[in-house]
Amino acid sequence: MEPDEGDATPRETPVETAIQQYLDSVEAGNSRKNFASTLATWRTWLREERGVTDLEDLNVLDCRRYARHLKKQARDSDLKASTATTYYAYVRAFLTFCVADELLDTNPAKAKRATDELPEDLGDADRQFWREKERRAIMRYVDERVDHALDEEADMSRERAFRDRAIVYLLGLSGVRGAEVFAEPSDDKRNGITWGDVQLDSGAVRVLGKSREYEYAQLPERAATALERYRTVLDPPTDEWPVFPSGHIPSKYRAVREQLTREGVSDDEIETILERSDIETVLREHEIIPPALSTNGARNLMKRLCDDADLDVDGDYLKPHGARRGLGHELYASGHAELAQSALRHASIETTHESYSDIQAAETAKQVDDLLKD
Repeated sequence: MEPDEGDATPRETPVETAIQQYLDSVEAGNSRKNFASTLATWRTWLREERGVTDLEDLNVLDCRRYARHLKKQARDSDLKASTATTYYAYVRAFLTFCVADELLDTNPAKAKRATDELPEDLGDADRQFWREKERRAIMRYVDERVDHALDEEADMSRERAFRDRAIVYLLGLSGVRGAEVFAEPSDDKRNGITWGDVQLDSGAVRVLGKSREYEYAQLPERAATALERYRTVLDPPTDEWPVFPSGHIPSKYRAVREQLTREGVSDDEIETILERSDIETVLREHEIIPPALSTNGARNLMKRLCDDADLDVDGDYLKPHGARRGLGHELYASGHAELAQSALRHASIETTHESYSDIQAAETAKQVDDLLKD
């Protein structure tokens, strides 16, 4: 006797397939584009961090962990709390579609214990920005480290000293987001900038913007000079080489093993190659692209630099995302709103005004005081 439909084993639905079905149901335009970008990032995170690839395996705990991930990003990067909750809302809307399409029985993203982990939207009051004196202090410190490395008075390599200075100058002067220039493990499209992305002569660097479209960020002369001098020391073998390679040795060994395996080299041969030379030599001789410094690695670096420089920022350290906001704040406060918009690559001047509404309010208060003086 053949089993009836009710006895059949339910088929598993890949998350990727369900997302495509959902996107097909969304009207064309910016909404569809925004959903596609957010859901692609979520799918990667789900696979990498939770090991979930099929929709039926998704549960409330996965959604709770995703909300916590967004909360951490809102705390440690340039992601606003309001944007984080919007990303979660996109995922929740997708899962509501899955319920309606009978791919899921319930929507795990709606559970209170999942949404409880979302960041609280406090506006920009708690968001750090690099003040001018702090930016000058950290730039002066990395300059001194380079001088010491050149004089062989430092306990670090020249390459490391020049790299760290290039990072600080790039963050402090260009207005880039950390996730645009460093690798973001939860997003397989964000692998860090390469030397092919850097245009030293024209003063620009190509980045994957927040919109997930490639954009050119401005590269002021001082930042370009720091990068140029660092490149001379690094001497990258190809333009595909990351501007800021990771210092994580196990990741470099993994990159070598994976690449040589793809090229058909046997495991024994790979181990012989690795035993014969140091990892940096192997990477260069075989033109194997090393992994780039991650966003978390960049945050840890900035914390170490601030500690070493004895730079206390209200009990904290200069975070990468604070550099972008600090640059915009300084330009806007100087009366250059349009320049701030251009430097930060805001889509409209209204976005810039909204981002620095505190400056507008302070200026308005001053004008009111001046007018109402006895």
